[in-house]
Amino acid sequence: MMADRKGRFGQHGGQYIPETLMNAVLELEEAYEHYKNDPEFNRELDELLNSYGGRPSRLYYAQRMTEDLGGARIYLKREDLNHTGAHKINNVLGQALLAKKMGKTRLIAETGAGQHGVATATAAALMGMECVVFMGKEDTIRQALNVYRMKLLGATVIPVESGTATLKDACSAAFKEWTGRIEDTHYCLGSVMGPHPFPTIVRDFQAVISKEIKEQCLEAEGRLPDAVLACVGGGSNAIGSFYNFINDTDVRLIGCEAAGRGVNTAETAATIATGKLGIFHGMKSYFCQDEYGQIAPVYSISAGLDYPGIGPEHANLYDTGRAEYVPVTDEEAVQAFEYLARTEGIIPAIESAHAVAHAMKIVPQMDKDKIVVITISGRGDKDCAAIARYRGEQINE
Repeated sequence: MMADRKGRFGQHGGQYIPETLMNAVLELEEAYEHYKNDPEFNRELDELLNSYGGRPSRLYYAQRMTEDLGGARIYLKREDLNHTGAHKINNVLGQALLAKKMGKTRLIAETGAGQHGVATATAAALMGMECVVFMGKEDTIRQALNVYRMKLLGATVIPVESGTATLKDACSAAFKEWTGRIEDTHYCLGSVMGPHPFPTIVRDFQAVISKEIKEQCLEAEGRLPDAVLACVGGGSNAIGSFYNFINDTDVRLIGCEAAGRGVNTAETAATIATGKLGIFHGMKSYFCQDEYGQIAPVYSISAGLDYPGIGPEHANLYDTGRAEYVPVTDEEAVQAFEYLARTEGIIPAIESAHAVAHAMKIVPQMDKDKIVVITISGRGDKDCAAIARYRGEQINE
């Protein structure tokens, strides 16, 4: 669906921001409304996505996994094959090009698993822009390899020690930085969250995923898939995977949330399963909250999914029943991470492994003529040390 003029998806979304940020947000909205229909902008972006980003990404038939699970035919949308190793580059190339057209010379970003930070640092290097990335101190430890990659690309990485020292705190720090330096800086937000127009901008740049899935599935199978699965934190790879299927109501859309140690524990990040309506980071949506309505600390083995909220368009897809959202625990995700590696020779990001895990549950119950697409949102090199630690093995990165 389209956001309305106030940037709302049903009751969700909006612009809950301090007056000091309003001009920056309005400037961004005006620029995006202009450039999104500009043929030259779209030509430049397509060229970047294709020649630099490596699009279109492959839709791969997972034959061994299909045979092993004994149900629906499984295809993997290989966003892990993109330059920088994740779907994040789709959005970042779009936003960096937009920022350049707006005359900005500096990009700032938040990052959890580090993939968005790496993508932003990459685009900044490509376009000759300064780059500063905010990352929770906890995540800099979990994702040391990506911290090094960002620095190698010329970015300054600022560890954020406030709060739980994870993704939500990195977001807060980035918004604060943007407030103080609007004139030359663009906040390259990494997910479909925050104040309008960010959820729409990020969605539009990621929608290339479902556009390609649709074309590729029609070519391979002569019809649309029966289900599309993707992991959900803030929800950018998922909305990208879902968007062009929203009006195709026979296609099930399934978002897989990080349940951490279980939705019946405090150590979870499954927003739809455990959250309540609230306002945070400039938007109204569902958030994990404590008994006093404060944003609750969340936990997941996945640094990219441990965000306490979900994008407003996802919240609306849940409200309207168009998409399903299911919790997946750390243990289930780790098993899926190992399973895909052994079965198909593909090591997925631990984020993406949440979607693989749920597919492993539902595929055996489906008829063999059904088709399931799982978005592999990123590759798992960055996670190998963390998963080894989870399994009790210490390895040096």
